[in-house]
Amino acid sequence: MNKTAYINKLLSEPVSGSDIEKLSFAAIDAESEKNCLSDEWEITRRMIHAAGDVKLADDILVSPEAARAGITALRERRPIYTDSNMIRAGLSMARLRTVNSGYSAECVHCHVADADVAGQAQSAGLPRSLFAVRKAAAELQGGIAIFGNAPVGLLELNRMIIEDNLRPALVLAMPVGFVHVIESKEEFLALGIPYVAVTGRRGGSALAVSALHAICTLAARYSDYTRGYK
Repeated sequence: MNKTAYINKLLSEPVSGSDIEKLSFAAIDAESEKNCLSDEWEITRRMIHAAGDVKLADDILVSPEAARAGITALRERRPIYTDSNMIRAGLSMARLRTVNSGYSAECVHCHVADADVAGQAQSAGLPRSLFAVRKAAAELQGGIAIFGNAPVGLLELNRMIIEDNLRPALVLAMPVGFVHVIESKEEFLALGIPYVAVTGRRGGSALAVSALHAICTLAARYSDYTRGYK
C-alpha cells in the first residue's frame, strides 16, 4: 500500500490550532444564511462549531438579553450550576478567569452525584437531577444554570421559578433526549428568564459548554457592557 497519510499535508503546510478555529468560523459564516455581526451569532456560531452542523442554527434560540445577563453574572463571579459533571469538567477555568480572575472550581456546582441526592432519588423513585436542582437553590438564585443533559432537572427549575420565585441570571436550556425534553424547554421559554436554548430533542454537554465559552469571549471583548458592551 503506497498511500500517504493525510497528516503529512498539515506537517508540510503547518496551520496552528487558533488558525484552524478561525478557518472553521469562516466556513460557518460562509455556509450559514443566519450569519450576522451580533452577540447572538457569536454564541450560535460557537455552538455550531461544537456540533459540526450548520443546520443547528435553526434550532438555537438566544434571548435578546442573554449576552448582557451572562456577561454581568460572570463579571460578578456568580455561581454556576451544571446538570452533569461532564459539563462541569468541560468548562474552561482559564476562560472563566478571563472574565473574573476570582473564579475557581468551587464556583461551579453539580450535585447529581452527591450521596444525599442519590438517596432521595432512590427513595422517591425519581431522577437524581430533580433533587440536585433542589439542593442548588441558593446557587441558582442569581446564578447561571446550565442544562445539557437532564430535562427533569430543567422541569424542576421551571417549578422553582414559577412557585418559589427563583430567578437565575441566565439559563442555558439544552437538555438532550426523548422523554420530557421538549416539554421542559417549551415551559421554560415562557418564563421570562434570559436564555440560550436548543429547541426540540437536540442538546448535550458540548453545546452547553460552548455556549458559556462564547459568552466568556463576549465578556472579554467588551470593557463596558453599560454602553453597548463597548
